[in-house]
Amino acid sequence: MDGSNGAVIHSRGLSKVYKGVTALEGLNLQVPPNSIFEFLGPNGAGKSTTIKLLLGLIRPSAGTASVFGQDIQRSSLEIRKRVGYLAQDPRYYEHMTARQTLRYTARFFYQGPGDLIEARVEEMLELVGLENKADRQIKGFSGGERQRLGIAQAQVNYPDLIILDEPAASLDPMGRHDVLAVMERLRKYTTIFYSTHILDDVQRVSDRVAILNHGQLVAEAPIQELLAGNGSAVMYQVAIKGETWQAQKLLESQPWVQQVLSSEGDCCTSLQVSVSDEEAAEEHLLRLILEDRGLMVKRFGRKTYNLEEVFMNIIDGRNGNDS
Repeated sequence: MDGSNGAVIHSRGLSKVYKGVTALEGLNLQVPPNSIFEFLGPNGAGKSTTIKLLLGLIRPSAGTASVFGQDIQRSSLEIRKRVGYLAQDPRYYEHMTARQTLRYTARFFYQGPGDLIEARVEEMLELVGLENKADRQIKGFSGGERQRLGIAQAQVNYPDLIILDEPAASLDPMGRHDVLAVMERLRKYTTIFYSTHILDDVQRVSDRVAILNHGQLVAEAPIQELLAGNGSAVMYQVAIKGETWQAQKLLESQPWVQQVLSSEGDCCTSLQVSVSDEEAAEEHLLRLILEDRGLMVKRFGRKTYNLEEVFMNIIDGRNGNDS
């Protein structure tokens, strides 16, 4: 038994120290198959170090990890045969075309008939939307086109795992949009493990998010769980038409209500109700407000957070604990 529980990537206590400086400390991680798993953190958090460890490019100082159930140190070569990788700043032979580049890469993996290689190259060009630019020299490509070519190159060997290191860094909004669209198309073929610090991109495509800070894993959960306020107060937002002071007083008297904040709008009063018991809130909160028949509830629901709020709450909280 390898202990991976079917995870594509599984680590326990994975650590790396460079000349007395800890780059990664005690990483415990499980990446499920056919997911888009985001590795998020500020610069220097340990993201690239983790990727190098998983690919066998550096050796861990402590802990263990497996990819496809195989140990990253003992089976590094076998693992890399099943992995596609895109570096943060991919380099190419500028005089070559996209088609020539993919053909060159494909020949490292395929020894069969040439027509099968050509079919695979054509398939990858279509996947990343470069079929109309396949025979242009790469030196004329935009940043987004270069990144899409890099993803095609990483996918050319039908990998079971693609690792992308900052795939949309330094791209303009259109280039980022194109790269994310390609990642979404790849979802049904493989598992994608990628690092970035662009929070909007994470929120758009990721299934699950791990957050690193100073080499430590500080949060890890499905994206929707994080956006629902994992690590933050559970809060409900209510927009009410009418005089709300009696309803506020009634809510504040409940043992599961932590705080009620109100603000006046053009036509409604907005209440933000922080609770300690989500089940009690779901069952009773709206009912208590509606006991006052003079009120009309215009909007009611649990507050959802954007990823920037969640990220800053987690990072600032951990930095505060470290100080």
